Amino acid sequence: MRLFRSLASAAVAVALVMSLPYEAMPHTRVAPGKPPSPQLFGADCRTRITGSHVTAYCHNPYPQTDAVSLHVECARWWDLDTDGTPVDTGPAMTVRLTGRCWEEVRSVWISHQKR
Repeated sequence: MRLFRSLASAAVAVALVMSLPYEAMPHTRVAPGKPPSPQLFGADCRTRITGSHVTAYCHNPYPQTDAVSLHVECARWWDLDTDGTPVDTGPAMTVRLTGRCWEEVRSVWISHQKR
């Protein structure tokens, strides 16, 4: 009699699992035919302009190396604009970039390149 009860309870458990609706069954999160989402990339940069001097701090929280470069556009027509040399910013690394104009700074931006 004991064997019958344990087999009966096992059979009921299997029947319940087999009768689950399709939505409750485990499935992959990526739909077939869709490309995977792009990997996150790019250092987070903060710039500060003090008079004619520019300072930028870039921190890379991602596992891929980011080559960051500082670009400074000066306000005066005779003042030379500068494009900095790319600096490799590895994972969990912070770099400091500096630049300047002779007079006022018009704009500053950072470019990113995957390495």
